[in-house]
Amino acid sequence: MSEEKTPPAQHQDQQPGSEKKMDPPPVFIHDHYRSAGKLKDKVAIVTGGDSGIGRAVAVHFAAEGAKVLISYLDEHDDARTACEEIEKRGGEVISHAGDIGEREVCQELIDTVLARWGRLDVLVNNAGEQHVCDGLEEIEQEQWERTFRTNVFSMFQLTKAALPHLGEGAAIVNSTSITAYQGNPKLIDYSSTKGAITAFTRSLSISLAKRGIRVNGVAPGPTWTPLIPSTFDADSVAEFGASTPMERPGEPADLAPGYVYLACDDSSFVSGQVLHINGGKIVNG
Repeated sequence: MSEEKTPPAQHQDQQPGSEKKMDPPPVFIHDHYRSAGKLKDKVAIVTGGDSGIGRAVAVHFAAEGAKVLISYLDEHDDARTACEEIEKRGGEVISHAGDIGEREVCQELIDTVLARWGRLDVLVNNAGEQHVCDGLEEIEQEQWERTFRTNVFSMFQLTKAALPHLGEGAAIVNSTSITAYQGNPKLIDYSSTKGAITAFTRSLSISLAKRGIRVNGVAPGPTWTPLIPSTFDADSVAEFGASTPMERPGEPADLAPGYVYLACDDSSFVSGQVLHINGGKIVNG
């Protein structure tokens, strides 16, 4: 990020946005990060892994020794770059395009991983979409349903397809949001899905505890990803993250180590919890 802490004014017309058009580009892994083989020989799926937080998570997982499948909608250039970043670090990666709001696509992800590596150890439900509206009256039924299908239905469908292949010691990490705890008047449908994800995470963790499968979440605050310039107008982007105590948005690289922690054995006694990585905001959740 620049010396001004917040990004310069910019906007992209198409969601979920392109990393190549962002100024400055997001940071995926910090130079000071030191891997330690925390996910050696593990196999992971990361949805929304082509860009933003998902790409950073996939890169960190690969750096920790995991084999990774990244799923994405249709941002092929970003997906290729993500794969290159993983392979540069000696990681094995598969990319798979498709709308995970569709049950068949979710099953394809599982089938692809099993055909390639024969196992699945970590599932990161991260993909999402959001749309700005000034009030509930502006939200069309179609948009409401679409946001829930991408953000919540996909999580149900993919997790259900994955569960028969997850054994003791496996981990599920779900991306919720600070908006689940604080709300957002311009992101009512998005915030509602994130509240549902938080409840899903807590309930599923209890359900799977006896099977030795841990379920946790990460609640990012404002984070510099392609979704931001493709959601908000240029003036809003120029102020993005300024409301945090640290007066800046997070980088994807600031979030990813939290996902590593929840995916690896360091968090073997942690389940049903949410990490709040948000620049210092206290949400008491």
